[in-house]
Amino acid sequence: METKKIRRPAVAGMFYPSNPDKLKKEIEILLEVSIPEIKLDNIFGLISPHAGYIYSGRTAAYAFNQIKNKIYKTVIIISPSHREYFPGVSVYDGSGFETPLGIVELDEPVCSLLADKSKGIFRGSIGHENEHAVEVQIPFLQIVLKNFRIVPVVMGDQGKMFVDGLAGKISEAADENTLIVASSDLSHYYTKATADNMDSIVEHRLRAFDIEGLEEDFNSGRCEACGAGPILSLMKSAILMNKKKSYVLHRDNSGTTSGDYMKVVGYLSAAVCG
Repeated sequence: METKKIRRPAVAGMFYPSNPDKLKKEIEILLEVSIPEIKLDNIFGLISPHAGYIYSGRTAAYAFNQIKNKIYKTVIIISPSHREYFPGVSVYDGSGFETPLGIVELDEPVCSLLADKSKGIFRGSIGHENEHAVEVQIPFLQIVLKNFRIVPVVMGDQGKMFVDGLAGKISEAADENTLIVASSDLSHYYTKATADNMDSIVEHRLRAFDIEGLEEDFNSGRCEACGAGPILSLMKSAILMNKKKSYVLHRDNSGTTSGDYMKVVGYLSAAVCG
């Protein structure tokens, strides 16, 4: 009998609690203190940060509060690759992801569809084994949703060719029961003043749903996001599906927690709607 390939937690106990009761409680508290000012419908995608929960958990909670108790059968989670470069986009080839809250199964048909007849998207484990940016999103999903499956996607190369290719495949695979989560932090290790200036550019472009402007700003270095490719892939797939609104839900930086405002990391959460 074939043994199922499960991706085990890589950052439990570091980025979030490894004890399931403590993890559940921490997420519930984050959700309780991060109530959005507006309640959105027809949410196609979320942008959520991926630092340790102590730093970015509240910003992420503003996004996940928007989908609490809603029905999504499939969640496509797109992340950058922090630890290894590889050409293309890797869709995990196992059968599930484990967190302290349990195992979430993969949506095998959607995983296969993304990689089918694609030169840049493939099934594999490369980019997934030690990557935190997909993993940290899953416990939040386990608390706010029921009966969903995931499609873990890691971008080894965030170039335009791979962004456009992934956006096109997502638009083919997604339906009204699909949620896209783009996992990304913003600027890294600038002073708070510089970070605010750079991150506000991302916020402005998202509020205007200005994909071309945001792509140009990322390419020119006017602003930064380690998950620029995931963000652009989400927005471009939304356009292909005639969804053209985005709402910034919260923006913060690591200095709020650490007290160090000389080298901060920026965080933002947003929702993309139909």
